[in-house]
Amino acid sequence: MHRQIAGSLTGPVTKWIVLVAVVLIAGGLGSLAGKLVDVQNNETQSWLPESAESTKAFDKLGEFQDEYDVGTTVVYYRASGLTEADLAAIEEQAAEIEELDGISNVLTPGRAAAAAEELPEGAPAPPPFVSEDNQVAKIEFTVNYGDKLWEELPTLKEDVDDITSLPDGGEVYLAGAGGQNADAATIFTSFDSKLLLITLGVVILILLVSYRSPLLWILPIISALVSLGASMGLLYLLAKNTDLTVNGQTQFIMTVLVIGAGTDYALLLIARYREELRRHEDRHEAMAFALHRAAPAILASAATVAVGLLCLLFADLNSTAGLGPANAVAIVVTVLVMVTLLPALLVIFGRWMFWPFVPHFGSQEPTASGFWAKVGRSVSGQPRMVWIGTAAALAVVCLGFLRLDTGGIPSDEQYTTDQDSVTGQGILVDHGLVDSSTPIQVVANADRAEAVVTAMQGIDGIGEPALVATKDGTSLIVAELRSDPYSESAFTAVEDVRDAVHGVDGADGLTTGISAVTVDIMEASDRDNKVIIPIVLLAVLLILFILLRSVLSPLLLIGTVILSFGAALGISGLVFDFIYGHHQTDPGFPLWAFVFLVALGIDYNIFLMTRVREETMNHGTRKGSLIALSSTGGVITSAGIVLAATFAALATMPLTFTLQLGTTIALGVLLDTMIVRSVLVTALNLDLGGKIWWPSKLDAEDRQLPEPGQEPEREKVPALD
Repeated sequence: MHRQIAGSLTGPVTKWIVLVAVVLIAGGLGSLAGKLVDVQNNETQSWLPESAESTKAFDKLGEFQDEYDVGTTVVYYRASGLTEADLAAIEEQAAEIEELDGISNVLTPGRAAAAAEELPEGAPAPPPFVSEDNQVAKIEFTVNYGDKLWEELPTLKEDVDDITSLPDGGEVYLAGAGGQNADAATIFTSFDSKLLLITLGVVILILLVSYRSPLLWILPIISALVSLGASMGLLYLLAKNTDLTVNGQTQFIMTVLVIGAGTDYALLLIARYREELRRHEDRHEAMAFALHRAAPAILASAATVAVGLLCLLFADLNSTAGLGPANAVAIVVTVLVMVTLLPALLVIFGRWMFWPFVPHFGSQEPTASGFWAKVGRSVSGQPRMVWIGTAAALAVVCLGFLRLDTGGIPSDEQYTTDQDSVTGQGILVDHGLVDSSTPIQVVANADRAEAVVTAMQGIDGIGEPALVATKDGTSLIVAELRSDPYSESAFTAVEDVRDAVHGVDGADGLTTGISAVTVDIMEASDRDNKVIIPIVLLAVLLILFILLRSVLSPLLLIGTVILSFGAALGISGLVFDFIYGHHQTDPGFPLWAFVFLVALGIDYNIFLMTRVREETMNHGTRKGSLIALSSTGGVITSAGIVLAATFAALATMPLTFTLQLGTTIALGVLLDTMIVRSVLVTALNLDLGGKIWWPSKLDAEDRQLPEPGQEPEREKVPALD
């Protein structure tokens, strides 16, 4: 940031203008933050690309069913066997469920048996509603709340739980597609405020330890909350008035990203401001210099994260494509708040906010002889041995990646705590009952429908296919799944059905259903991993070229971040398998982890290398690297711990995906902070010296490290009269 611009933002008068302007704008946007949930789209089919077979099938399914219909199952279980009284109670409870708003097509064991008796002779028997061992029975019904399904399902679950019961040890579970969505919706809605409070609590604790001040932490937290509120309000307007897709996952990621990244930017700015306060008697002048020096690194960091996230626009999956721009917008809002509101607040409140460790004018800068200065001196002894050994160790750790299975998380491992939908689904499968709420559905040309039914007969994993409806030249064929809809056997059944249906000439058959949607999501995720990861690397590399005005240095930095990412996945693979017991991950997990780790991990290298470049002009690359490490080591470490802790907060949610994602990003950020930035990058700088800036002539002399005691003291600037 230009020196005059920085000064104009934090002058004795302009600081108040900036404060009022930011408060008015952010306050207006923040008033809309609570409405963001109203424009979320959490329907799984909305995640799919237009080219997916399931998407094309959904377009034709509208002729046969309401797009908002969701099949739901209530599972009753008694280990000693269901009694006649139990079955009678089930029929009575079904009648009560039928009276609830949005419920239709209620089918019970009694009604199913009566319908079976009316079937013509020779017709295939319908799936049973009571298991052969008489331990399990089920009720099935359709739920439809229009586009408010996600908001209404938690209430429906409470109502059904109040109605259904079995006396003396019987168990009841809400399962099926409706039960799965109800559990997910309950988690997302109940953890919205919890995640924010957990994240804030962790960050405040770290700031208290880092600053050792009971006051200073307040200003970064206020700025971060303003950023979050303004981001949510702006995203509400964008989602409402554009095609931007926002779902529950996007909002949770945004919460930890804004708080974590915003606090990082605040830490960097405050550290430089505190350093300048020791050199400038006038706090406004000190902030002007701090902004002038720190803003380029902060803006470059934010640009890297935003551009990395925008690369997700190339994703086939709408959920992934929506995650990118939504969080990129949040990052832009956050960095604007941190370079306007936070500096204004700091100069308004003055030096006393640092109490009890107030940085007085002319006092000694403690970083010159601190821990990171000692680390730098240790690395400078044999830098080549250090970077080779560090890189080799990280490469070995990468091998743990082989323990990861990105083929998808089975339904019985989707959550880290017991959920009714998972337990109920398991009971149905174990006792040989079919969950009719998750069938395989095929739409085909009516004149070839019988041929499609014939082609589907005998396929492993599905029941007898049935032609259930024909309308306007299109027929709907349905086959019940014999297994968990999220299991490998279900996915295999989908692929076999598609192969059979596609083999019927002239049928134009399309297959969908929950299992088919999941298969399409897995295929799209695999494509996105292969396409987007190289795009992100190229985008980040271009930013580094521009920022550092070098070719070699950006290439080396990208290499270190890739190595760090591989090591993070390697450690994660071991943790997931041997500690969590969940070695299977979502197909999109590698891409999400990569984008956040590369975009966020490169931040610390940017913070370090921009300071190295600044110091190189006066001291040469080698000495400049040691000064940069000692000056930024403490603040970057604090920033890394803050960011790792905020993403680790995702692990408190009872979802396997967020547990895994939070763990991997936290591990990767800590690796970048503690090892890659402080040891590996510094050792490379010390070994290569001025060559690191090739082809730039920034340090053409390739100056060696000076002898101890030869460095001049930095100038102290008194206040102007």
